[in-house]
Amino acid sequence: MQENLENRRKKYKQLLGIIIKEQRLKYNKSISLISAEIGMTKSMWADLEKGIKDPQFSTVIRIAEALNISLSELSKELEKRLGKDFSLIE
Repeated sequence: MQENLENRRKKYKQLLGIIIKEQRLKYNKSISLISAEIGMTKSMWADLEKGIKDPQFSTVIRIAEALNISLSELSKELEKRLGKDFSLIE
């Protein structure tokens, strides 16, 4: 049985948040530092890491740059964890 769209969106946001947090910790950057680097509030960054927020694509680009990860690497990591058949389209 396929997950409903809301559950898939939640799963996507949670995994994106996990990857973002792992990358931030890999470079020993605090939430204060990294959020300041990309012009985001600390609370918004924390919400991203918790999987609460679904960032716009332009924000994802800034996040990737601040975390020294390419968009393709980020996409590949998401695909790896979500599975190749994952979709946000019903």
